[in-house]
Amino acid sequence: MTRHLQSPAGMPRTSAVSRRAVHGLVLAIASLSWPPIQAAAQQEDDDPHREARERLVRDHIASPPFGAQYAVGDEEVLRAMRTVPRHRFVPPDLLSQAYEDRPLPIGHGQTISQPYIVAFMTELLGVGPEDRVLEIGTGSGYQAAVLAEIVAQVFTIEIVEPLARSARARLEELGYANVVVREGDGYYGWQEHAPYDAIIVTAAASHVPPPLLEQLRAGARMVIPVGPPFQVQTLMLIEKRADGRIEQRSLMPVRFVPFTREE
Repeated sequence: MTRHLQSPAGMPRTSAVSRRAVHGLVLAIASLSWPPIQAAAQQEDDDPHREARERLVRDHIASPPFGAQYAVGDEEVLRAMRTVPRHRFVPPDLLSQAYEDRPLPIGHGQTISQPYIVAFMTELLGVGPEDRVLEIGTGSGYQAAVLAEIVAQVFTIEIVEPLARSARARLEELGYANVVVREGDGYYGWQEHAPYDAIIVTAAASHVPPPLLEQLRAGARMVIPVGPPFQVQTLMLIEKRADGRIEQRSLMPVRFVPFTREE
């Protein structure tokens, strides 16, 4: 459910908020074939895209062009962004754009998220090597792979069955054994594995789903875009205090496509 929308035509592209927050509009695409995924055992030295990842992290994530105050500084997040082969998560006709800091269509009207936003949302979670994270909206599996480089286990839910199926296969072939993919309605979370040390949602909901709050461990964080569909929404940071109190913080305007529910 990585369903992001493009910035309004009138929004300045040089704006720090718009560069951080806005994703790319994607129209539904009937079908896309995916490139074959090589075994995860491939030596890093043989990866021709390594330099492109380094450049992406250096110029758009660790030192973004819209200001140092917006830089992602968590070393583990930066390492994950340098490691995950984004080109394995995009359709073959878009491989040349895999390491641009922009979202790309992955079929079914969905996108793979802008790398900066992936890194920014991941940093907000504040997770570590012993944590278990729930992701709502698997998409192509890119965000799950980034998380899997940092945490012990990722549970991810995708409502679009073909995307769930292909993401599962892709993550398995890339060696991400600590990611579990399930097809279904993410509104209800995944109670079986709760509580979670963090929850990340990649589609705009009209409100924060109560089941997700219930499945969030005390002291943990959730990052979720909240607001009306196909309009500007707000990226929210939700913190569940040790006593169960919920604190919410508005971070920035964003535009994600709607949180899809089962009929």
